[in-house]
Amino acid sequence: MPFDHNDHYHRLLLRKLPGHGRTALDVGCGTGRFARRLAAHGYEVDAVDPSAEVIAVAERIGGGPRFRRTDAASAALPKAHYDVITCLASLHHMPFRTVTRFRDALAPGGVLLVLGCYAGHSWWDLAAVPANAVARAGVSAGERLRGSGPAVVPAPVRGPRMSLAAVRDEAGRLLPGARVRQLLYWRYLLTYTVT
Repeated sequence: MPFDHNDHYHRLLLRKLPGHGRTALDVGCGTGRFARRLAAHGYEVDAVDPSAEVIAVAERIGGGPRFRRTDAASAALPKAHYDVITCLASLHHMPFRTVTRFRDALAPGGVLLVLGCYAGHSWWDLAAVPANAVARAGVSAGERLRGSGPAVVPAPVRGPRMSLAAVRDEAGRLLPGARVRQLLYWRYLLTYTVT
């Protein structure tokens, strides 16, 4: 896939980072693209993913984060430790209530950023179809001009089960004060700050 919907939102997520941040946890890090971007912004990054294959690739690439194969839904997380926890297109692979574990691992003033996938379709999703086609064509043309794109390591794929309305309801119940914003390309952004 020449156009990555999650990578498209990296800059948006970076703009949401807390100004005081030093420590970060990237959940479902895959091959580590976003974890390396966090490290480039001065964070000490713990990057976790349950897939041994993608963690092996991430470690080969390197770039600063500490990569570890683990399931964030059940692994021990330090209490009140991280200034930011990011979770890009991976929360739907675990029980949604896992966000409470992330909340507890955030330091005072810490921020949880979830770029999530939701089930179902709305009129807004229809706008993503032509935008997606244009973006894919543009990226594909650029890769042809440069030669070839990067090798893609397949990540585990699982369709989301929760609708956007259900995500909003559960976030409101489990993370009072959380904001959920619908994005293009079948994604949402959940932001929550520990006060």
